[in-house]
Amino acid sequence: MIARLELADEVAESTRNKFEQLRAGFSHGVLCYELFTLVEDATRLTFEQALRDRFAAHYQDRAVDVRDRRGREHQVTMTSYSAFYEQFRKVEGAEIRISAAGGWEHFNGMLGGLLRWARREGLIRGQRNRSLEQAQRALRNMAAHGSYHLTSPVDAARTLSDLAELINHLWGQPTPGGRLYPAPLKRDIIAIGWSKSGHTILAGLAEHLASAEDEEPLSYLLVRAVADDPALMEFDARAATTVFPSEYLWGPGTRTEAVDWLNANRPEPDQCDYLDQVVLVRSVDGQADLPMHPRVAAGLSPQQQRGAWHAVRVDRALDAFGHVRALVAAQPGHTPQGECRQCPAETLAAGDIATVWPPPRKPARTPPC
Repeated sequence: MIARLELADEVAESTRNKFEQLRAGFSHGVLCYELFTLVEDATRLTFEQALRDRFAAHYQDRAVDVRDRRGREHQVTMTSYSAFYEQFRKVEGAEIRISAAGGWEHFNGMLGGLLRWARREGLIRGQRNRSLEQAQRALRNMAAHGSYHLTSPVDAARTLSDLAELINHLWGQPTPGGRLYPAPLKRDIIAIGWSKSGHTILAGLAEHLASAEDEEPLSYLLVRAVADDPALMEFDARAATTVFPSEYLWGPGTRTEAVDWLNANRPEPDQCDYLDQVVLVRSVDGQADLPMHPRVAAGLSPQQQRGAWHAVRVDRALDAFGHVRALVAAQPGHTPQGECRQCPAETLAAGDIATVWPPPRKPARTPPC
């Protein structure tokens, strides 16, 4: 169950040693079932250790810009995280400077502050993960201060797997087939076919078109998409309706025409990184349209581009649709700018299409008055 969990070579030694200790404890759970619970609880505590080690590695042998509650700036040299945190408390630190964004971010040195720091520095990402990070924080607190409970080896293995993904991503290595921080997926050239009667609809690798035969005449589309996308049959040439980003290439047409186009153009597969993708959503007269990929929206006619647009960062395109629909309906709790607390979505810009794409750069945070 855990043999596949390996850490990247770049990971700090202290984090690696702790992870190996957890793996050894899990393996001994076959002799003592209670060890699975102990390992899961220790794994939740190790999330913070991994972030501390990454923080220390990020500022290794250089100073961290710290601002105290009075707005005065200090520099704390990084030798180890424990030494940094001791100095941070002595100067009554409240914020640190984020090198990636160039602004200041609230920092308390605990798990919540470390997660915000890692996200602002671009070391962790994903809009759905942003919500899960809060759950991980709560579960960590339960493990540190909770009462007796018993968990299963399946739950313990998944928590250990999540930790491995987080650690590897912090050190720049996404996980192939990962649940939280996956590596880019392969997009193949896919043929989607359907009959005029609607009784037959199918999808498969386009390379098999020339050798296959249809029981009845079918119309075909050629798209670049993830082959096992669960929403592949919902493909729309204009709207972003599939789970993973897909791209219209050709069609509709007959099988012969599709094969001829493939032979003439020879499109190639590519890689698709779907975390934090940006899609555009239009609203007109109080109704939100389905999301579009930016270059599709850019190709619309001026009449089709009228209305209010939102540029939204999401992991799944339809998450943007739900978010904008809530904004249009003025549902409470949904944030019209920045990260939404109710949705796994971040609004980058709103206005006409010329305003939202490309979205304006996020300004650096200014010091408090």
